[in-house]
Amino acid sequence: MPHLFSEFKLRDVVYLNRIGVSPMCQYSCEDGLANDWHFAHLAARAVGGAGLVFTEAAAVTPEGRISPEDLGAWSERHFEPLERIARFIRSQGAVPGVQLAHAGRKGSVYRPWSGSGSVPEAQGGWRTVGPSALPFGMGYAAPEELSADRIATLVQAFAAAADRAYAAGFRTVELHAAHGYLIHQFLSPLSNRRTDGYGGAFDNRTRFLRECVEAVRKALPERCPLFVRISATDWAEGGWDVEQSVELAGILKSLGVDAIDCSSGGNVERAAIPVGPGYQVPFSARIRKEAAIPTATVGMITAPAQADQIIRNGEADIALLAREFLRDPYWPLLAARELGQTMSWPSQYLRAAPREAPERVAAHELD
Repeated sequence: MPHLFSEFKLRDVVYLNRIGVSPMCQYSCEDGLANDWHFAHLAARAVGGAGLVFTEAAAVTPEGRISPEDLGAWSERHFEPLERIARFIRSQGAVPGVQLAHAGRKGSVYRPWSGSGSVPEAQGGWRTVGPSALPFGMGYAAPEELSADRIATLVQAFAAAADRAYAAGFRTVELHAAHGYLIHQFLSPLSNRRTDGYGGAFDNRTRFLRECVEAVRKALPERCPLFVRISATDWAEGGWDVEQSVELAGILKSLGVDAIDCSSGGNVERAAIPVGPGYQVPFSARIRKEAAIPTATVGMITAPAQADQIIRNGEADIALLAREFLRDPYWPLLAARELGQTMSWPSQYLRAAPREAPERVAAHELD
């Protein structure tokens, strides 16, 4: 029976356990470039034993950033510091992953500790875009509605970023279609009021994501897994819901997506979300079962026994942790001890490891 510390294989990539570092914005870039902070942040989680380490959301265009301090993926220059990070993550036995994103109407905002709402252009902000000219909420500027030509350009921007990511050593690529950002904005009828081929019916609202998946899959080698993060529900009447998520997951599987990363919310400013331990696990469980595709789950996963039970019960294939990894970068090492599992340790730390802990080796791909 699979458990939290069992291997997991997608395509030609093997994850040495089922623990992943969820993408977490650090709001610490200049011109979209990763720096020493990003190296220290991601390297620590790899040393700590996570099987999959995702970067924060990396914007495929400058206007795709959430804040002016967010990570970029729109040029070769942005992957020069990321290549070093990916190389180190792999040296610790983990698989480096990159999340590719476009914030759409939720872009050009202040980082959390600097304010709220839209950053004026005079202060380094920009005009945002979206499927429709509807602002996200109070304090957010109305976006410019994207033309079909500009949508096609963004599809190619996602593909180009995926190609750069693989060349830089990342061995899992995720498209961010959740949390009210651009792709999610197209999916939800609450933010997509278009009357052309990208709006209205389910097939039209999912078209942008499908085109991005097809372009990215074509840009990536067959051996590289492709994830898509979705918000399984808007938590709002008339919005995107879990039934549509199940249908979408099946379609994405047929297009070459290997796993659905299941989150929720983010597209409605004041949605009533019943946050609690593991509150999004039912979405990953249902999508995994009904769409017959591997899933990752995230959200208020904190205890080792809780994460292990999710895997053992077949509710997800990977448990992604976010805030808990901010509290403790070495959570997997401690979880293994608590659950009675043997886990490899960095040779530099073996003097503090349990007696049975083996030395760690670099991440591997199957031949």
